[in-house]
Amino acid sequence: MRLVSLFRVFIPLVMLVAISVTPKSANAAEVVGFSDARFRAGTIVIKNSEKRLYLVLGANRAIRYKVAVGKRQKSWTGQAFITAKYVKPDWAPSDEVRRDFPHLPTVIRGGAPNNPMGVAAMTLSNGNYAIHGTNRPGSIGRAVSYGCIRMANHDIEDLFQRVTVRTPVVALP
Repeated sequence: MRLVSLFRVFIPLVMLVAISVTPKSANAAEVVGFSDARFRAGTIVIKNSEKRLYLVLGANRAIRYKVAVGKRQKSWTGQAFITAKYVKPDWAPSDEVRRDFPHLPTVIRGGAPNNPMGVAAMTLSNGNYAIHGTNRPGSIGRAVSYGCIRMANHDIEDLFQRVTVRTPVVALP
């Protein structure tokens, strides 16, 4: 009888401790080894071929996120930095997107279910690109965009709180 009582107290206690030490965004990403000395802590590194984005932590570690990248002939490589951060941003299709999809409205308001920016976006200094959430989670892990980096909404929320304006961004092939 005492053993049953002990388990009734012990099991909920273990579960409570496990919940309290689980990272807030445990399913958002994973910490991995990252030993590329070219990049300092705080840098975002996008590896287009892997369809992964890394936030370099230093000490040979980074947080790795699965992303969607630009489709063939649309992905970009090079250096940029974050110019602004937006929550539930409006989206206006670029001229190129509008040519391919003339039926799109001029602007889709932030928070609308058909807004491809998702819950947050960070614009980049290299033109008409952003790192943003998505309204199409099935696109993550594929080369499907016009050059923007798409993340699952829970991942962009996590990254958004970890970086600031002027954070360097490097995109590799």
